[in-house]
Amino acid sequence: MAASAKRNEHPISMRLPEADIAMIDRAASLRGRSRTDFVRDAAVRAAEDVLMDYCLIRMSPESFADFMAVLSGPETPIAEMVELAQRPAPWEPGYVAK
Repeated sequence: MAASAKRNEHPISMRLPEADIAMIDRAASLRGRSRTDFVRDAAVRAAEDVLMDYCLIRMSPESFADFMAVLSGPETPIAEMVELAQRPAPWEPGYVAK
């Protein structure tokens, strides 16, 4: 008899109001995802956002000085970014879809 493989997944159980479930199901359906996939992705994305807010970046004093010099130096325009900033927004008059 084959030994059972160790599962790398752990169940999470939540109690949610019916209105929350309906909203989650509707959004998951619009994305073509299952409720589980949709909730897992949303929870992981939210966790990553929080962790990135608290992420400590370490660098040597020399690297920090180089970093600050780049930030303090003259900006170099990027043609694509300038063009994008000058385009009308989709809700503004003159917008043309590309």
